[in-house]
Amino acid sequence: MAAQAAAAAQAAAAQAAQAEAAESWYLALLGFAEHFRTSSPPKIRLCVHCLQAVFPFKPPQRIEARTHLQLGSVLYHHTKNSEQARSHLEKAWLISQQITQFEDVKFEAASLLSELYCQENSVDAAKPLLRKAIQISQQTPYWHCRLLFQLAQLHTLEKDLVSACDLLGVGAEYARVVGSEYTRALFLLSKGMLLLMERKLQEVHPLLTLCGQIVENWQGNPIQKESLRVFFLVLQVTHYLDAGQVKSVKPCLKQLQQCIQTISTLHDDEILPSNPADLFHWLPKEHMCVLVYLVTVMHSMQAGYLEKAQKYTDKALMQLEKLKMLDCSPILSSFQVILLEHIIMCRLVTGHKATALQEISQVCQLCQQSPRLFSNHAAQLHTLLGLYCVSVNCMDNAEAQFTTALRLTNHQELWAFIVTNLASVYIREGNRHQEVLYSLLERINPDHSFPVSSHCLRAAAFYVRGLFSFFQGRYNEAKRFLRETLKMSNAEDLNRLTACSLVLLGHIFYVLGNHRLFSLLASV
Repeated sequence: MAAQAAAAAQAAAAQAAQAEAAESWYLALLGFAEHFRTSSPPKIRLCVHCLQAVFPFKPPQRIEARTHLQLGSVLYHHTKNSEQARSHLEKAWLISQQITQFEDVKFEAASLLSELYCQENSVDAAKPLLRKAIQISQQTPYWHCRLLFQLAQLHTLEKDLVSACDLLGVGAEYARVVGSEYTRALFLLSKGMLLLMERKLQEVHPLLTLCGQIVENWQGNPIQKESLRVFFLVLQVTHYLDAGQVKSVKPCLKQLQQCIQTISTLHDDEILPSNPADLFHWLPKEHMCVLVYLVTVMHSMQAGYLEKAQKYTDKALMQLEKLKMLDCSPILSSFQVILLEHIIMCRLVTGHKATALQEISQVCQLCQQSPRLFSNHAAQLHTLLGLYCVSVNCMDNAEAQFTTALRLTNHQELWAFIVTNLASVYIREGNRHQEVLYSLLERINPDHSFPVSSHCLRAAAFYVRGLFSFFQGRYNEAKRFLRETLKMSNAEDLNRLTACSLVLLGHIFYVLGNHRLFSLLASV
């Protein structure tokens, strides 16, 4: 018995020594790989060689799976060798499923692999992978929530907003069950954002009310709390702006600006949340700051505060340039394109046509760097080119650009904006397009068949009908439409529409010989 015990002890010692030796060579190779990866500049080829050197030692499954994950991650993020990256990630996913309590490797492999599939346009491979990972991750709150967000984002990119909203609803309920009100709010706010995109306003209002209550009641990391508040207020502000309610949005916009000032004074807290489901953050502080600049520019443009729009655009673009030196996040390019789209319209209004054309060229260059960005902004680009053509009196080219833009968009507000501008082109061209013009005016008739709820666009439609009636010599009808425009624009501080309506009304009174009213309007 003593001999057997001694032999067993000797065997155990030998096994422990072997395991220790295996761990030491693995840690050495891992250390070399990390050294080469973090060198300046990174030495990715040497890093890959070090990791590949692990496999000839026939390591245990845990080391094998983790090494495949590390190799796949390095190849995916630092090289264009997507085939090898995919092979390593698939092996990491396959092996890790056979190992108990190996969640980080298992789910990170699934997450990265689905990203790679999407990059290769293999969405049909990414979806079932994510669904399986979600199914087996329910005991791991962080990864379960992260994978739900990822699959919801995938459905959103495919324009399947119904499926995305369903997943976000599942995530919100799961977060509630595991006691994470913070992540519950993130899921609900994300769902609210998609409902706004779908224009499901009856569902948005109660959801935003619930979100507001959760945000105010949640007590936790100050930066996380303020970031939730920024997310909530951004949704409220964009909701008002989409509705063309420039005056009504002011209190929310002021709160948002105060909130971002508060965040800028807070220091990042290094203490990790006790609940793993809380390990999320909506946006970095610097990105939120640019976003607040952006919605401020959108408000200034609608209200006609062109100098203010210019000032905040300059600030935002300056900050974006600094961020893009260190961060290649796609959202920064989206912010930059939207800012440029607004400032181009500002340039055209103020007569800086050459600068506007240069900035349109800049938008084209940005969009060419990303197929998705180009797809999302192609209609806006043609609309901007149409507006530029109007500004230089090239009406045939303007018509061609607006018509192309209409074919490329299914966004109702943008469609109404384009049709309104196209109608004004036809009005200026006289009798050449009477039938088409009548058809357009009927489709944007603000009296009974206006297709969108935007207060601003509806007021603009009244103005266009007033302009048409003026050119037709139907002055009483023109005055009725223009008075309606004035009533609506004054109610929401739409200053540019107010000015245009007053100018045209003054012209009508002058033509009608009512010089007293003309003088009164001229003094305004």
